[in-house]
Amino acid sequence: MIDPKDKREGQSAARAKGSRQDRLKLALRENLKRRKSQARERDKMIAQPSQDDEAILHQGAAKKPGK
Repeated sequence: MIDPKDKREGQSAARAKGSRQDRLKLALRENLKRRKSQARERDKMIAQPSQDDEAILHQGAAKKPGK
């Protein structure tokens, strides 16, 4: 025979497990959004080189090694 108390404990455990699953889903979704945003920002940085890059190349060419 099943004690009603045992049945209630099982239900609360199932709710706790469900709430944990919901929290994990939400955390995973937020993490994915953050990673996608970071990837987009990195792509922007790669696609748009700095204007200073050309100046740096010219500065390096003007210096002679060893002098």
